[in-house]
Order: sequence, then C-alpha cells, then structure tokens
Amino acid sequence: MSSSAPSPRDVASPGNTAIRVVPGQQPTPEWGAADVLAVAVSEGSPPVPDALAVLAATSYGIDLDVVVAAERFTGRPGEVLRVPVQAPPGVPARLLLVGTGGSSSPEVRRAGAALARAIRGRGTVLTSLAGGLPPSATRALVEGLLLGGYRPPARGTKNRDDTAAAREVVLLGSVDETEVERGRSHAVATATARDLAMTPSNVKNPRWLAELAVAEGERAGLVVRVLTGHELVEEGFGGLVAVGGGSAVPPALVRLDYVPSDAARGRETRPVVLVGKGITFDTGGLSIKPRESMVPMKTDMAGAGAVLAALLACPGLGVRRPVTGLLALAENAVGGASYRPGDVVRHVGGRTVEVSNTDAEGRMVLADALAYADSALDPDVVVDLATLTGAVTLGLGRRHAALFTGDDALAAELEAAGGEAGEAVWRLPLVEDYRSALDSSVADLRHLADGPVGAGAVVAALFLREFAGRRRWAHLDIAGTARADKDEYEISRGATGYGARLLLRWLEGLR
Repeated sequence: MSSSAPSPRDVASPGNTAIRVVPGQQPTPEWGAADVLAVAVSEGSPPVPDALAVLAATSYGIDLDVVVAAERFTGRPGEVLRVPVQAPPGVPARLLLVGTGGSSSPEVRRAGAALARAIRGRGTVLTSLAGGLPPSATRALVEGLLLGGYRPPARGTKNRDDTAAAREVVLLGSVDETEVERGRSHAVATATARDLAMTPSNVKNPRWLAELAVAEGERAGLVVRVLTGHELVEEGFGGLVAVGGGSAVPPALVRLDYVPSDAARGRETRPVVLVGKGITFDTGGLSIKPRESMVPMKTDMAGAGAVLAALLACPGLGVRRPVTGLLALAENAVGGASYRPGDVVRHVGGRTVEVSNTDAEGRMVLADALAYADSALDPDVVVDLATLTGAVTLGLGRRHAALFTGDDALAAELEAAGGEAGEAVWRLPLVEDYRSALDSSVADLRHLADGPVGAGAVVAALFLREFAGRRRWAHLDIAGTARADKDEYEISRGATGYGARLLLRWLEGLR
C-alpha cells in the first residue's frame, strides 16, 4: 500500500519509563543520584511499613510512626504521602510513603499507578514496592507503574516535560524478573492501544491504520495481508464496502497471523481468531450523530487497536497457539456513496442484511470479518471486541465490558483472564426470545430490532452470532470500558486501551 498518510512511526512509543531490578535494599552509592525513594506501607491498625521504610526512617532521622499518625496515613492501596525530609548525603532528596493495602494484585496495581502519577517529571525513582511479592502481583505492579504514568501522544510546541513519566524506576529487593518483563509487555500493549485510539482522525484513517499494522506487524515477525478496494468487493465484504463508501479513504480488512515457534507450539493447531471493530471515525453516516456524541468517535476503533496490540505482543510473550487478528477498518462518513437506511447489503458468505440505521455500522463490518473467519480460517475459537452499543454503558457503566457467548468454558476463561488483568467482564445472556426481532421481510435479517425490544447490547450480540457459524465464539462489547472521563488507578482519561491485557492473559493460558 502507498499513500500520503503520515508514517506509522508518528504514533508515540509507549513504555517510556525504564524498569530496572536491583537485589537488596541497603543503600548503595547510586542512591545519591536518585530523585525519589518510595517505600511500601500496608494497610492495618496501625499501618505496617516495610523493612526499607524502617531503614529510611533511620537514614532521614524521622519517627515514621509519628508521621503516619499525624498525616492519618492508612496504607490503603494507592494512597501516597510525601514526607518532608532533610536528606543526608547518599540518599534521595524526596521520600514517599505508598499504600499497598493487602498487597493483592489489584491493590499493588493501584499502588504502582498512584506512584507513577506522583513521580511524573522525575528522573530515577527507587522503590521497595515489588519486594517479596508473588509473581502475579509483581506483574500487576509493573503494569500500574507504566500505565499510571501514561501520557497520550501530543503534537505541537508546548513543553510537557513536567508531566512526562519518570525516566527510570528501580525495583529493590527480591523481585521476579520474568514477571517484570511480562508486566512490561502487557503495559506496552495497553499503551499502544491507547496511543492508536487517541490519535486524531485527520491522521488516523483506514489507510494509515492499515499501513501501521503492516509496518509494526512485520517488525514483530507477523505475516500481514491487507484487503482493500476491488479485493473487498471480489471477496464479498459488502458490509465493509457499504460502511466505508461515504469516505474519501476506502475501507480495508487487515489480517495478521502469528505462528508460534516449533519449540513453543501447543497441542491445538487451529488458530485463535481475534476480530476488532476499526471505525476510525464515526459520524453516524446519513443517520448522523449529534455533535456531542461525535466528539469521542476517534476512539471507535478501540477494538481493532486492542487486537493489533495483542498480536504485536504475542511473539515476545511466547504464546503457544496460532493467533490471527482481523481488523475491520472503515470511516463511517457522509458522502455521495454513503449507504442508506433501507439498503440491503450482502456479506461474506452471501447472507443479506436490511439496514435501518447507518449509525449501527460496527456490526456491519464485524459481520463480514466473523463470516470470513468462519469460512476461510477454520478457527478453534473466535473472540471479537467492539465499541458497539451505548446500551451496554447504560447497563454496566465504565467498569465492566459485556461478555456474550454460548460456551460456558470460554466464558469462564475470559472472566478469569479479565480478573487477572484488571479488565473486568460481566456475562450477559443471549436471549433467544429476542432473535425474532431481527427477522426481515426483504433480507435474511435486519441489523437492528424491529420494534421497541430494548436490550440493545443483547440484540447486537444475537446479530453477530449469525455470522460466527458454529464456532466457539465470544463477543466483548467494550463501549463503556474503552473510554474514561478521568484518570483513575491505571486507567487514563480518554482511551483506556481496554482489552489488550485481557486478551494476552487469556492467550498465555491456552495450551
């Protein structure tokens, strides 16, 4: 592919904070060059400082019990207290107390994120937060340290050095370095998904995102193929062609294939297929959105961003199963070739769909990708991610994605992976009584319910199920979790990168 689009490398590189491990907690000559010393305090009555906190109190000449009591510091996860100190030579000038709660994975992830925000703009930070943690909690801490300091890619002349992530965090003590690296990989994947979703849509169109997927995919050792233009028409991608018809930039389907090495390969040879909705901007088409609803629509490709980020991380993590990612990319714009309410669209495999609202475009492009996976890839299991319905946000808010599947074992796997990754899901039912609302008199089915059925997220999942064939399939509606109104814990305001860590935890657990 060739175009005048900006280089894919214009996307900011995530993971700018270096993480280093230094065994032991005794002061060394390099301590004097550090900016901050952050020590762990667990929750209790009274709170319990760790061994380094006790040592630091002696070095700084302070009574830690008096400080904790005076400041009403509780040690709850994510609580940070800067202690005014007169630093002697050879120790950092600033001392922070960081609450770790009971040191579970969710608690230390929050603690790491809170510390990352407290040390923005700093150089080297020493911390004992990782000392003695079990492997899963070590990974969670690193995720928090890297994601809490995340800053979205920015263009312009404004100096933002004071809000940049700390240059280096040194983990002191006995630390599982393998889990540090896994935490780094998961955090970088999440940051990549955030970067992509936060890139403005005058830069990020389907062609640009496809070119980025090719460049980054090949760099990671993936096999990448892009279908666009006449290839989409010839292979029957009527949904993608219809949705992208109103844009000056044509739609595309990106396929990325990860094949594990012979040494790492698991028992199952059929691929896991991940499908991502990639609407690079959504005006609603002819069923145009109000201005307020259109503002965050640069993030309507968050599903595709999470799938791409997960595929890029698979080689480094040694995932044992073959994985194929399908990115269904289009811009839902208004133009002379826009698709219309009342149109009948033919999808991959020949099934026809009656269109009633062009703002329900996500399910149109996903239908093609799911049908292609079923007919061409012989997958063992298919999982799709999409910012699909406003209804799911009304039902579940911003904390849980909706999970739909008819496979109890697959549901349990994804629920467990989401819990470990800090990306929660809530399973909702595929209500068979609602399926008849998708019947059409002029096509095989409608893409929206005929009449006031309600349960918009359920009906959307029932529509997608029609195209997944008889495969093991799950649908994650991430319309609520892909975006956040404020910074909270490891979540960033704007695009959250939700789904990348969940997918990676799940993929790593497959054998």
